[in-house]
Amino acid sequence: MTQPLEALVADAAPAHDDAALVDGARRRSTAAYAAIIRRHNRRLFRIARSILKNDAEAEDAVQDTYIQVLRNIDMLREDTRLSAWLGRIAVNEALGRLRRRRATVELDSIDGAEAHESPMIGDPLGSMRQQNPETSASRAEVRALLETAIDALPLHFRMVFVACAVEQMSLEETSACLGLPVNTVKTRLHRAKRLLRRALGGQLEAALPESFSFGGSHCEAMTARVLARLAELQQS
Repeated sequence: MTQPLEALVADAAPAHDDAALVDGARRRSTAAYAAIIRRHNRRLFRIARSILKNDAEAEDAVQDTYIQVLRNIDMLREDTRLSAWLGRIAVNEALGRLRRRRATVELDSIDGAEAHESPMIGDPLGSMRQQNPETSASRAEVRALLETAIDALPLHFRMVFVACAVEQMSLEETSACLGLPVNTVKTRLHRAKRLLRRALGGQLEAALPESFSFGGSHCEAMTARVLARLAELQQS
């Protein structure tokens, strides 16, 4: 009998939650699918958004990531963390979309990037969602400036910064997700922070946790879309 969602989450300690949900997903539990999606939505959206710099494209990339992972959940090795697997596939999906959009993007040309550091410029993000109606206008402005500045970072600095500073993944988690040595993650994070501090000064840390938010109705809409697509695929 399929476990209800509440049992799948409650039966395991936090460190083992993903393992319990993977077990449920392997048994084709819709509740497990939904729990996996809700748990990882914000992180995957932020990772994809850091690459694509477009909310709609990032959501599409995350949706396709879930479909790929959940349809092939039996391929997940016991020694592989679900979060790392999801992250790597989301990165690959987003980079693939970026390559198709910009055929000339050079993904490996990072060594000389610092020589071309430029002032933080760029178009303001099209939609700044106010999560809390009590949040002050000045704080919303700072967040908007921060998101625009992050978008202006070189791609590889941006990916690492969003993973480590915005989503607050550890260096090891970011290394596994992006397929980079830990020392490379440290170096790129340091350079990204230096660039952003030049642009924003002391406003940087205060606005980070709210940047590129993805929750509430957006999270639930993503969950519904993925579950609907999985149901269609399973019936075909």
